[in-house]
Amino acid sequence: MDLIDYEEKQQLSREDAAEVLRKIADNLARHNDLEFSREGLRYKVDVPDTVELEVEIEIGDGEAELEIKISW
Repeated sequence: MDLIDYEEKQQLSREDAAEVLRKIADNLARHNDLEFSREGLRYKVDVPDTVELEVEIEIGDGEAELEIKISW
């Protein structure tokens, strides 16, 4: 199977970013999968019951970054 690499970057308000995270969390909790569209195609990724969660925070020189990674 070919590797599918999906990346999306956008400028959002803090509240809108929180809403995106809530939608992802709801899909993981309720449907056990993630869905996304790209170039007119819809993809569905099944997520197992157990995943690895990595949270990384970097702070420095007036900038900060929060990275959340879920893998299985």
